[in-house]
Amino acid sequence: MFELIPSGTITSAKGFLAGAIHAGIKTKDKLDLAILYSEIPCIAVGFFTTNRIKSAPVILSQRHLLRRQVQAIVVNSGCANACLGEQGIADASEMASLTARKLAIKAEDVLVASTGITGIPLPMDRIRYGIKETELNEDGGHDFTKAIMTTDTRPKEIAVRVDVEGSKFIIAGVAKGAGMIHPNLATMLCFIATDALINAGFLQSSLQDAVDTSFNMISIDGDTSPSDCAFLLANGLAGNKIISFGNGGAFQEALDEVCTYLAKSIARDGEGATKLIEVTVEGAIKQAEARQAVRTIVSSPLVKAAIHGNDPNWGRIVAALGRSGIELIEGKLDVYLNDTCVMKQGCSAPFNKEEMKIALSNSDSVIIKVCLNLGEGTAAAWGCDLSEEYVRINSAYST
Repeated sequence: MFELIPSGTITSAKGFLAGAIHAGIKTKDKLDLAILYSEIPCIAVGFFTTNRIKSAPVILSQRHLLRRQVQAIVVNSGCANACLGEQGIADASEMASLTARKLAIKAEDVLVASTGITGIPLPMDRIRYGIKETELNEDGGHDFTKAIMTTDTRPKEIAVRVDVEGSKFIIAGVAKGAGMIHPNLATMLCFIATDALINAGFLQSSLQDAVDTSFNMISIDGDTSPSDCAFLLANGLAGNKIISFGNGGAFQEALDEVCTYLAKSIARDGEGATKLIEVTVEGAIKQAEARQAVRTIVSSPLVKAAIHGNDPNWGRIVAALGRSGIELIEGKLDVYLNDTCVMKQGCSAPFNKEEMKIALSNSDSVIIKVCLNLGEGTAAAWGCDLSEEYVRINSAYST
């Protein structure tokens, strides 16, 4: 149904150009300003932070998305443009206007995103320079991805080609995020581009479904930011038969794959992380309860710390499960660490703890599976271990 495009990025989709520059917002010549542009206007949808404190770019982009027509995104890293009152709104608006003037489009057709330290004004002289000097091309996707990074240690990007009865289109996405990550749109930016011709209502529904099973199911540290957003732009240049609710299965499957890959990449790259944690719950009374359970377990500091220490302490897993508020019967619980059963029918199962510790220490990922054995509800969530390095990074972040 779909295939991964080697070295794919946001500009793999037809008609999208991107570029990035070191404008001087961050130090050490790091790329810190980027622009994504579609050669024609796009249908656009998006989701934003659930934090009641919202950055100026979030407020502005929410307004611009009401029209559902977008042709460009401008992003900066190093400064979040949050908690700055009217000046923040004015600066975000100027970023949109400058980008629109550069590209000969309407300011309302530009989305704005910023990430970085809160409460510090944008250095607008550097922003103006960066927007003016950024060069856009079909190969600019990788630099675009690098420019949106903050404490990320690696770029996060993917593109897939979908073939439905000979009709082909591409979905491509990039993301940033490594800290302040928690379910319900964590501290992250995500930009997805597709050349598919698609119904606007279905596009909104598809992104909602994809976000619910990916970005809303990751947790690094339990915090969320005022700057979170996920945008999906569709320009229709693939020329496929229009996709809508009656024939959108392949599109949804591919979009789910793109979002899940990016979400897991964020979780794996958590600040100070050494291990990816995947939690699955099976046999819940309903899916909503399975989701509640996995999110509670993957967010538990004690579970994260145990995994970091290669400690097969399954008691912390069931303690988190027990406080999740879901329906369960203790005598029916089975728990697995990777492929090893550590709890069977509510009681400790025999396993070699020393061998388990060695296995955990030799792996960069851990799978926790909980079987409730009550119903058909299933869910998965992703996170990472909690290390001393996380504390070091965040104790010195703004200094």
